Amino acid sequence: MEPRINAKEIGHEAYRTMLGFSSYLAKCTIEKKLQHLIEFRVSQINHCAYCLDMHSKDLRAEGESEQRLYMISAWRESPVYTERERAALAWAEAVTELRDGEVSDAVYDAARKEFSDQELIDLTMVVLSINNWNRLNVAFRTEAGGYQPGQWVSAGG
Repeated sequence: MEPRINAKEIGHEAYRTMLGFSSYLAKCTIEKKLQHLIEFRVSQINHCAYCLDMHSKDLRAEGESEQRLYMISAWRESPVYTERERAALAWAEAVTELRDGEVSDAVYDAARKEFSDQELIDLTMVVLSINNWNRLNVAFRTEAGGYQPGQWVSAGG
């Protein structure tokens, strides 16, 4: 598919707004590796090739195993994720998909066992942010493949 618009080059103000979100996440209570894991899973759900490329490379650069990357779409059936990661993945999927217009009490209760109030807010911000990036990149067909690990760190992304 042919890219449509380069949002970074054309939509400077909008892009700066998105980077502000990313700057907050760089300092939040959720560990970076878990953020990337959530970003990777949500990008699968949203079919965002650019973000899948980015977050798989960042995860590998942080020492994530190939096995965990390959198994993430079946995380419920896989023994390689911690309880904290499972709660985060369930929360991320529920917030992304909003089935029946809500996040279930069961998903919320599982998240509350693993995350403090501030961490749950920050985890939600991670999910909101990647959903925004996914929608921007999918809508404008941002081309995947050229990302280098850590490329956006200095830009706040």
